[in-house]
Amino acid sequence: MCGIAGYSFSSRSSVDRTLAAQALLAGIAERGADAVGYAYRGPASAYPVVAKQRTPASKLLERIDVPDTATELLVHVRDYTKGHPSIAANNHPVRHGPVVGIHNGIIVNDDELLAEFECARAEPRMTVDSEAIFALAAHSHNEPHALEALRGAMATAWLDEREAGTVFAARGVGRPLWTGAGKHELFFASTRTALEVVEEYAGVRLKKHELKDGTFLAMRGAKVVREDRFRPDTHYREPGKPLPAVRAPGEGASCLKQLAALAAA
Repeated sequence: MCGIAGYSFSSRSSVDRTLAAQALLAGIAERGADAVGYAYRGPASAYPVVAKQRTPASKLLERIDVPDTATELLVHVRDYTKGHPSIAANNHPVRHGPVVGIHNGIIVNDDELLAEFECARAEPRMTVDSEAIFALAAHSHNEPHALEALRGAMATAWLDEREAGTVFAARGVGRPLWTGAGKHELFFASTRTALEVVEEYAGVRLKKHELKDGTFLAMRGAKVVREDRFRPDTHYREPGKPLPAVRAPGEGASCLKQLAALAAA
């Protein structure tokens, strides 16, 4: 069980980009401690800046640095299933060609799907299943129905270097995804609680909404510019007992304490 979050901002937003990123990370920190990472992009560049490391969120939170010009952000904490975190390419954000993305869930037919693409597994020893999502996004030019080929559980978001200013997100089955809309800000996160943390520390009021299974969004300038539906895999069942949402409770508490100190400074 991983945690994902991010935002799409209008250039008119006065919200502190770094503090908003830190609030999102603190809000999802309890969902995984095997690795952590984030990516951001601004209107002047098509290429996202990516930072990730094999540590819990508490070891990155204070070092997050997002410029005031950034309008798009992805944040991830990892509780890994496939693709050992000792291999940096397996940790999120994950790249496939022009697409950089984050994923919560598990894809069970990733090797089958990636076999079609010569550019797959470009990094040495890369085996993470999430790459299949971003390969389909890249090669279909972000066509939501391409996601119907995936088998497994999924909530995901990504940036495409060919689509400046746009953040894509999708919810399949088995993993939650919420949005929170402000005046000049549009946030998304694995949980409503993460959005409430953002409200408290970033000084915004958000209209919160849980996405339905099979929802695809394209967000630009803090607005949903495209909403579509796709048919996710409804036959997948988690092996064994359902995964608990809280995987690293100490990380959640530690990051919230750090966040309070940062906001007060």
